[in-house]
Amino acid sequence: MLIIQILILAGLIALGWLVIHHAQVRRRDAALHAALQTFGPALVDVQKDARALLVWQPLAEANRRLFPDAFAALDQATGRRFPFPKETIEHAHAKWTAQWLTWEKAHDEEYRLKAATVEHEMRGLTGEAATLAKARLQRVQHEKLELYQQRYEDYIRTAKALQALLQ
Repeated sequence: MLIIQILILAGLIALGWLVIHHAQVRRRDAALHAALQTFGPALVDVQKDARALLVWQPLAEANRRLFPDAFAALDQATGRRFPFPKETIEHAHAKWTAQWLTWEKAHDEEYRLKAATVEHEMRGLTGEAATLAKARLQRVQHEKLELYQQRYEDYIRTAKALQALLQ
């Protein structure tokens, strides 16, 4: 009788262990599925706009802390840190910088043309018309500098934040 009770107890313990193990596997699988559904679109967002990484990366790190087993499995499956390996962050930073340089060149060309147009219109003007044209030229130059400064501040702030993700 004692042997039967021991066998029943052992069976119940084994069954309990199987239930717990199955629940752990289901939780990990659910976390894997959720991470893939969440961060798949995030990868697309980051490729379109490097600034998206500033939102998604902290969320990914929080998920990594909450579900370490799922993220370890994803890291192993992808062969890199999921979802944003160092190379993705470096690429986003490089892309942000390239976009800045492209904008800076276009901005300079646009305002050089605006200034040249006003300067051309100023030829032969005298008196009040010349004064107004000079004021327009100063406004164009001020506008150029103001817009440049705003964009540059945004560029620097974002570039530093992207760089900080690499630390």
